[in-house]
Amino acid sequence: MLAAAVTVLLGTVVTILSRSHADRNVYPSAGVLFVHVLEREHFKGEFPPYPKSGDASNDPITFNTNLKGFPDRPGWLRYIQRTPHGDGVLYGSPTAEHVGKPTVIEITAYNRRTFETARHNLVINIMATEEFPLPYQAEFYIKNMNVEEMLASEVLGDFLGAVKNVWQPERLNAINITSALDRGGRVPLPINNLKEGVYVMVGADVPFSSCLREVENPRNQLRCSQEMEPDISCDKKFRAQFHIDWCKISLVDINKVVPVYVSRPDPGTGILPEFGEYNPPSESLKSPDYFSDFLVTLAVPSAVALVLFFILGYTMCCRREGVKKRNMQTPAIQLVHHSAIQKSTKELRGMSKNREISWPLSTLPVFNPVSGEVVPPIHPDNYETTSMPLMQTQANLQNQITIPQQRPSGENYVMSTFRRLEVNGIPEERKVAEALNL
Repeated sequence: MLAAAVTVLLGTVVTILSRSHADRNVYPSAGVLFVHVLEREHFKGEFPPYPKSGDASNDPITFNTNLKGFPDRPGWLRYIQRTPHGDGVLYGSPTAEHVGKPTVIEITAYNRRTFETARHNLVINIMATEEFPLPYQAEFYIKNMNVEEMLASEVLGDFLGAVKNVWQPERLNAINITSALDRGGRVPLPINNLKEGVYVMVGADVPFSSCLREVENPRNQLRCSQEMEPDISCDKKFRAQFHIDWCKISLVDINKVVPVYVSRPDPGTGILPEFGEYNPPSESLKSPDYFSDFLVTLAVPSAVALVLFFILGYTMCCRREGVKKRNMQTPAIQLVHHSAIQKSTKELRGMSKNREISWPLSTLPVFNPVSGEVVPPIHPDNYETTSMPLMQTQANLQNQITIPQQRPSGENYVMSTFRRLEVNGIPEERKVAEALNL
């Protein structure tokens, strides 16, 4: 049976550790890191053994932790378990607000082989001490560690020992440990055994050493802004085991921190007090009357729409002038002008239907200036000519008409007469002349 609190054996380093057992009480101090390990070996006795004797019992066991009567844990308490074959860890840093309030944590173990459960209670009694919290607090970001690795007493003790060597305090303790994932960090890739990183806050009773103050040097601040590692003289005391990101270190003197008091407005009638029970209204309340709401919502818009409908109907039906009334009010000279314009328009439209339009070249006979042959169109008028080429081949065409060859007479050429042709069934000599460029 282990004690309720285990002190890390490094000078005056104070960190509360405990081991998981059946219903038990622990007594952490406010402002000090609290770590409680849920051991799988302790819960294995709660489940039946393997059916065959001699088999190694390595059941996968997971834990669920919650505040008794609530679905989750208190805000200051965290829980982590990487795999079902590893132990679970409860850790956190209680504050002075939780002093004197016993916190009962229900721990439920699930056996993933037999689907059985076992439940124990952990009673956390937070104690108040005058020594904590310590006034000077420094938070380090360790890049090559995970939370469960840092929570181990040996690793945490080594880190606090290194901090004590560079700080030289009389009292030193771990205040809190937070995963980088809880601070908005990204999950690392499973390459080269990358770690997620962890923030460790420690407190001491003496001011910060000159080594820790080097991070505030303007030269180091400039290197951090350029994403370069600053030059810290005491980094070699951590580098062997811990890779510190000195650009993310935070130094806080709580004696110089100005407290901020937030004034809360007076709660209205619909806000419950901080303490007490909710008293619902009695069942004798009358149902509300919705008739007035109905009139405002439906009747008023309907009446407005009806009035607008009558106004529109009167304007369209009762205020029409008509053709006869319009002609009576129109001057006679304007009607004469209008009638003349209409007659002229009809006359022009009738003439446009009978006017002669020059034919497109695609419908004229094809003339070969070398052979002197004229080939009329071979398709009727109603033939679709949108896809027909403009120049057709002369071979194997019917109704070819041969005109006399051109004969030279001195230096000029004299065209012989040709007979009258019909283009698309219409006798027209002028169109043949246009095709021959005469």
